[in-house]
Amino acid sequence: MHPLQTIAVRAARAASDTIMRATENLDKVKADVKGRNDFVTDVDQAAERRIIETIQKTHPDHAFLAEESGESSNNSDVQWIIDPLDGTTNFLRGMPHFSVSIAAQVKGKLEVAVVYDPVREELFTASRGSGAQLNGKRIRVSQARNLEQTLLATGFPFRSEKQFDEYMTLFGRLYPKCGDMRRAGSAALDLAYVAAGRFDGFWEFGLKWWDIAAGSLLVSEAGGMISDFKGNPSFRTSDSLLAANPKIFKAMLSHMRSK
Repeated sequence: MHPLQTIAVRAARAASDTIMRATENLDKVKADVKGRNDFVTDVDQAAERRIIETIQKTHPDHAFLAEESGESSNNSDVQWIIDPLDGTTNFLRGMPHFSVSIAAQVKGKLEVAVVYDPVREELFTASRGSGAQLNGKRIRVSQARNLEQTLLATGFPFRSEKQFDEYMTLFGRLYPKCGDMRRAGSAALDLAYVAAGRFDGFWEFGLKWWDIAAGSLLVSEAGGMISDFKGNPSFRTSDSLLAANPKIFKAMLSHMRSK
């Protein structure tokens, strides 16, 4: 295992301990509104602190980009991208579908990724050039060849009402062509599920880098393809994300680009 991945796993499990203890007393969780349908809790913040503290025990000089505390300003070649609780709304409602997402990039290239589902105890991991795993076993994207066979995942553009009309246009193009579609509420897990072949493809507007960094490496290391809705591979700076197995990726992209 890559040494940075070992630390990422340790940090994800530490954060998950904090999260799972809080599920026993959800009525005591303090939540604030960041935006429309967008929440942050004291559990998000506590989990993020545990991740950073765990990493800093070994690497006090590393940089961080974290959802709740922002970006650190040091000049380390290694930056950790952290979403301490992806699926906060699910968590607050007692819905057992959320995750911890941690990735490390070295000189701008993603090197390791961890997405951990503490409810199911499913640990998705990847390191660049070494494939992707679920609880230590190799995973690959699905073998679906036609959209008619697929189960796709998506997320609503809840942060931007301006994108809703475009989203519905794309939904109207894709949904009649696919087998079915899901909106589960954790982009990190959606991408992990694409990597594991549970979903054949995933698409969403308005995601942040901490939402998708770990999941994107999982998908690429599992043999999938990723871009924005225009096919641009520089999806980090885009406002859209498409991920799928290669044949479904091309089919989805074709429908998204159609006039």
